[in-house]
Amino acid sequence: MKNNVSRREILKSSAGLAGLGVFGSSMEERFKKADIAVGADLKGKVQHSACRWCYDKIPFEELIVNAKRIGLSSIELTGPDDWEILKKYDMTAAIGWGKYPAGMNIPNFFNRVKNHDGLVGFYEDIIPKAAKAGVKNIIAFSGNRDGMSDEDGLINCKKGLQRVMKTAERYDVTISMELLNSKVNHKDYQADTTEWGAALCEMVGSDKFKLLYDIYHMQIMEGDVIATIKKYYPYISHYHTGGVPGRNEIDDTQELNYAAIIRAIYDTGYKGYIGQEFIPARADKMASLEQAVKICDI
Repeated sequence: MKNNVSRREILKSSAGLAGLGVFGSSMEERFKKADIAVGADLKGKVQHSACRWCYDKIPFEELIVNAKRIGLSSIELTGPDDWEILKKYDMTAAIGWGKYPAGMNIPNFFNRVKNHDGLVGFYEDIIPKAAKAGVKNIIAFSGNRDGMSDEDGLINCKKGLQRVMKTAERYDVTISMELLNSKVNHKDYQADTTEWGAALCEMVGSDKFKLLYDIYHMQIMEGDVIATIKKYYPYISHYHTGGVPGRNEIDDTQELNYAAIIRAIYDTGYKGYIGQEFIPARADKMASLEQAVKICDI
């Protein structure tokens, strides 16, 4: 997961292209004419999504239109301004985010008590917006250890998260903490095992706090992906893909069998989305996304 997409740049680019007639109302009209072909060859069991940051060079509405043609119904890791655009195309965000308080980011989050007031304010503000837009999950992070014990990290995260659970429960929005690897991409990150995340879920004690199980990250940290999913699925609200090694495309060039993994996920009774979060290698990034969707369409 990456948190450096500039929506201002995206919207500026989108506005410029709209002025040239590349998309905007003309694209909406063209899309409506082709609507009957949307996802026509998909099986209908899996709900497909993609992470915005992986396609940040593609103007947002252009991405939405092409993603929907492939069969996606979500562009995730998007914020409130983006959700309004998604609604125009009958799309949603499987998991959302927003602009965090100053200085707060993946390494500096809920495991620091000093951050709690700012984070509570952030979630109290975004949760009603998410509910209004039909967005069911908002992402959260633990923060880095920076010398903190895992036990103290659990206690601190619990204290902060419990302060927003009443609002999450009232609006039926789940706060989903992402599990990230601390070996390669996010050195020292605390929520780096499924066991630690499940322990936190038990401590928070609300069905509106769960885990974002990133398959790429947890393959690096734990391996044994299918057995872990079968054991801990009650604590998981959302899944991300990514090829190992390197967060590459999820085809036969890497070590994970995604068809088997997705089958195991849905065998648990999961009804949510699969969020594609790999780095497209091809010049035609939508072709890469379409291939990934078909691999996961069990």
